[in-house]
Amino acid sequence: MPLSALPSSPTQSTDLLLGSPELLLAKARELEVLVREIATREILPRYLKVSRGRKADGSLFTEADLATQGRLAEFLPKLLPGPVLGEEMSGEMQARLWSAGRGGLWCIDPIDGTTNFINGIPFFAVSIAWLVEHEPRLGVVYNPISEECFLAAQGAGAFLNDEALPLRRTTRKLREAVAGFDLKRVSPHLGDELVTRPPYFAQRNFGSSALEWCFLAAGRFDVYMHVGQMLWDYAAGQLILSEAGGRACAPDGGTLSAGPAVKRGIIAAANPMLFAEWRAWLRSRS
Repeated sequence: MPLSALPSSPTQSTDLLLGSPELLLAKARELEVLVREIATREILPRYLKVSRGRKADGSLFTEADLATQGRLAEFLPKLLPGPVLGEEMSGEMQARLWSAGRGGLWCIDPIDGTTNFINGIPFFAVSIAWLVEHEPRLGVVYNPISEECFLAAQGAGAFLNDEALPLRRTTRKLREAVAGFDLKRVSPHLGDELVTRPPYFAQRNFGSSALEWCFLAAGRFDVYMHVGQMLWDYAAGQLILSEAGGRACAPDGGTLSAGPAVKRGIIAAANPMLFAEWRAWLRSRS
């Protein structure tokens, strides 16, 4: 579906879509095609040819982030109703859109893993979720280098390209697990425990939160932890994981959904049994 083929406004009501997982999944597939085309136009031509800057908080952004966000903001409301809340917007604008978007809201990270993108490391993604009542109803995470597209629709399952997730059976024993997280972000006490007495088999970190969620959903990771993610880091990934049969929560046991100004800690695993053991181990060390 080329960009020019999108209707000028959504043709299906939100209530109808939420009542039909099949229709919602069809919209997720349309979103996949849109994301692939925008990434081809706006991201790939700029890869390894990066003009970068820094935001007020010191984090990096590039002209590819801005161009991709602009394209998505133009075309996403034509696919499904709702304003577009993007990582590259001001905090004031994000808060305004969050408050106004209960009936439908797009949450996007045009390039999750910007440092990887800037340094030529081929592990970054476009991450997009459509939320209603502040809960994700569909999500797409696309790596334009590997051409892997992870997607999910509420009640309809999760997929990598056309293959249902998970791709492999994950372990149910923490001591056999491969964990995903960044040690530099954890407390010194917990970091010492994880380095000297890890409860798992191995640990990996790749620099893109959205893709790490999807690796967990696919069974490439078994357990996952992060000490502070923003809405656009987890909105799509948490739905993809949930639809693949995984579990996630905040460290206090609460749900993840929060406004764009709130950082959330994450505890997650690829299956319920492993989730219970991983969560219990982490809580005993907190």
